[in-house]
Amino acid sequence: MKVLVSNCLLGINCRYKGDNCKNENVLEFLKDKEVIGICPEVEGGLPTPRDPSEIVNDKVISKAGKDVTYEYKKGAEIALKLAQDNKVDLVLFKAKSPSCGSGLIYDGTFTGNKIPGNGIAADLLIKHGFKVITEEDL
Repeated sequence: MKVLVSNCLLGINCRYKGDNCKNENVLEFLKDKEVIGICPEVEGGLPTPRDPSEIVNDKVISKAGKDVTYEYKKGAEIALKLAQDNKVDLVLFKAKSPSCGSGLIYDGTFTGNKIPGNGIAADLLIKHGFKVITEEDL
């Protein structure tokens, strides 16, 4: 089984704060699988660390007010190509992320409130038929 995985879950320091969210349950789940790691935000051209961003209407806006929609969409396209080229069976992304969240994301107010929805990359992959789950689904 081939799995496309958020790099931050694998322990790579690529999150907006410059850290990671290494997840032992994820690593255990992946032990017997072929792993392809990605951070769509970094692939889209955003630095680490970077301002936190959330989806506001149809745009991705950083806490500083910068529109980073282009970078998020570019990263999503790269994630889709990687998934398609490698014929992945599953996508395991970081929960609640504006890029990778699946089913629940932050509401765009930077207050920690969550709403139903998908991150930019997760949404694109779902629309192309990929099964996307988060570490919370394991």
